[in-house]
Formats: sequence, C-alpha cells, structure tokens
Amino acid sequence: MSSAEQMKEDLGPALCLAKWKQVSLHLPTGLNNSCYHPPLHAIPVEGLVDNPGQLHNTPHKKAQRVMMLRNERPGECQYCWNMEDLENLSDRHYRSGEPWAADDYETIKNSTGLEDDVVPTYVEVNFNHACNLKCSYCSPQFSSSWQDEVDRLGGYPTSTTHNDPSHFTGRNKPIPVREENPYVTAFWQWWPTLYPKLRHFRMTGGEPLMDRNTYRVFDYVLAMPKPDLHLNVTSNLSVDPPLWNKYFDYVKNLCNSNIEHFMQYVSLDSGIPAHAEYIRNGMDFHRVKSRVNHFLVDIPNRNSLTFIITMNNLSVLGLQQQLEWILQLRQQHSHTYQRVWFDTPVLRQPAWQSLQILPEAYAVILERTADWMEENLETAEDPFHGFKDYEVQRLRRDIAWMREGQRNNNVPAKADFYRFFSEHDRRRNTNFLATFPDMQAWWQECEYYAKIS
Repeated sequence: MSSAEQMKEDLGPALCLAKWKQVSLHLPTGLNNSCYHPPLHAIPVEGLVDNPGQLHNTPHKKAQRVMMLRNERPGECQYCWNMEDLENLSDRHYRSGEPWAADDYETIKNSTGLEDDVVPTYVEVNFNHACNLKCSYCSPQFSSSWQDEVDRLGGYPTSTTHNDPSHFTGRNKPIPVREENPYVTAFWQWWPTLYPKLRHFRMTGGEPLMDRNTYRVFDYVLAMPKPDLHLNVTSNLSVDPPLWNKYFDYVKNLCNSNIEHFMQYVSLDSGIPAHAEYIRNGMDFHRVKSRVNHFLVDIPNRNSLTFIITMNNLSVLGLQQQLEWILQLRQQHSHTYQRVWFDTPVLRQPAWQSLQILPEAYAVILERTADWMEENLETAEDPFHGFKDYEVQRLRRDIAWMREGQRNNNVPAKADFYRFFSEHDRRRNTNFLATFPDMQAWWQECEYYAKIS
C-alpha cells in the first residue's frame, strides 16, 4: 500500500504505467488491453509480419498514452477514475507501484507516448479459447464449452439476447485452434524480443492447461531459464487427471529450474462448494481443493498460489468461508514468505451478475467480512498468517463501488438476473433456489421485475 500511496503522488491525475509496461493479449480474437478494466480493442493485423511488437503498441493504445501524458483521463479507464473520485487508491496506483512498472517511471514520464518499440515487462496472453467449464459470467469468446452450448441452443433470453451466436462473428469470433492464426504467429515471432525483457509472464484462457502453446512456453523456459522471471498460469484446476499430471510434472521441473518464481492462479469465486460449482458450471470443488493442497505440499519451493475471486453477486455469501480456508492455508504453508494470496476484482459485465444490483443487506454482509479481516491482520510477530492491509482495503473499495451503483436501482438488470438463471437451470439441470436458499427474497424480487417488464 505504501508504494501505491507514493505513486498517487508521483503519477499526477492521469498517468498509468500499465499503458506502457503491461499488456493482455487475446490472440484467438486479435484483441488487446493493458489491464482488465478498459474494453478490449482490435490489434490491426496489417503490419504484424514486419512489426510483431504491434501486438502491444497499437495505434489506439498510443493515443491513450498521449492523453495520459497531457494529464487527461482516458474514458476507457473509468473504473480507476471512479475509485479515485471516491478517494480510494485505484489499480492505477497499485500496478504502477510494482517494480516491473515503477522501474521505468522516469523514462515513461519523459516519453512522447508515440514510441513504437515499447517492450512490456508484464504480459498476459490467451492463446486459445478451449475450456472445459461454462462459468456463468463468461462467454464463447473465452470458452469453447460456452460456444458449443449456444451453437446448439441459442443465446439466453435476457433483454438483449445474451451470448447469441450472431454476436460472435467477425472480430468477436475466436479463430479455431485448427486454423492458422496470424496473431499467434506474430506472438512467436515477437517472443525472442519479448522474453529477455519479461518480468512477469502469465498465461490465461480459456483453460491454458488444455493448450499446446502453454507447454511450448514451458519447454522454452526450461531450455533458457531466466533468473528474474515470474511465470504465472491461471487455471480452473478442473481438467482430467492425465492432463493435470502432465501439467504438474512440468511445473515441478520449472520450480526446480533457475527462474525467480512460479505463480499458480486459481479461479474460484466462493468457499461454499455448491455455490462455487453453480457459478463455474462443470467444476468439481473438492477436486480443486485437493489440487491446491497437492500443489502447495508437493512443490514447496519457488512458487505461490493466488485465488482469483471474481466479485459477483453470487459470491457474496461464500466469501468469508473462502477467506477462512485461505487463512488455514497460510498458516499451513507460509513460513518464510507468503505462498497463498488472493485478489477480489469486481465483475462489471454482464450487469445482472454485478454486485451493484444487490440490496444493501448484501453490502452489510461484505462489511462484516471486511471487519473480520481487520481483526485478523498479520503482525510483525506473526507474519504471513493474517491478512494484508491492502487486501482489506481492496475489499472495502469493492463495497464502495457496490454502493455507488446501488443508487441507480437497475431494474432491467434485476429482471435479466431472473431470466438468465431460470434458463441456466433449465439448460444445465441446476436449481438456483436449492443452491442459494438464503437468496429467495432476492430471487422473488427479480422474478417480479421480469414478469412486469
């Protein structure tokens, strides 16, 4: 938090170092953003053969950099501006304060924003949309299982048909893995230039354990280990046992090689098994829990594990149970450094799964969880076993954002909540009220709005 507070002073009203030093590449659709808050934008395919660095340095992104250097706030970064207007530290401050970005602060501050040769130090890449799960807030762009479902059954009957196959044409349609993908080709052309500069490299999906490019990266790193590299993979940890065993053996070898650190990100949104499995359709909670323990026990060096808890309106009731498990894991496995982390990014789309449409009673539940976290902060005498100050602040930031939106009383989103999950239950043989009995009054409110609109 102290580095973020320092960056709040240094950056001024608009500068964010992630626009230069971080990139998220969605190669199946040829889309790009610097972090997960701004909308994805298109990577021009023209010129990639001669300049594969254009995967990151797009004309759109250069224009945003110029604005920031003029102390102008780009509209696409509204999430951070909203947080700052509420007098909270934003992700702009946190990310810019991390060494992979902060080390280049002076260079960026004195740049024009139009440079072609910016090589990022933090790269996230999605090679493939193949995925074995159909998470409720995901889409065919990021899950082949979602695509298979809507190709067979059509979109969901929300006010604007959700995940309708007609939406996923042209730029929005993932390039099948069996076809030539110019963005993946450009990535591997860029890789020899990119790799020496990398500090953090993260593979997401889809489900990266199902993609051959993941293992191509692993083979490269094992052949040319990089002592300052943080190698990261995001997974649902729900793949079939043979694939998990293959992946696990690779990771064990990587953690015994000369890299700085391996981070296993785990996508999990509730500590209540039935809730978690409902949100992430196809997941086996107990399999995930077993593999978390397998990872932490059997690969004890050069690694950590981070839970990505996407804060949506179905995760509220099970959040504290998940954090209680995280505390147990910290006590068991974090001794000389912190091996068990978590983050609580908020879900903004689809609107019917947003925290902002829940009643105030659910914000009170989250407040009580934040208060409980405050009571369990780590101390100098007992480090690594409690919560960090900024982890509490991030949750309080989420609550502030939740309450900011509650004033809008988004009735259409409430109606769509009922429409979406009614169809979810019909298609996937699930039962919302049996899974979330404590949300019955909320369900009935949403049902009422759906029937009168």
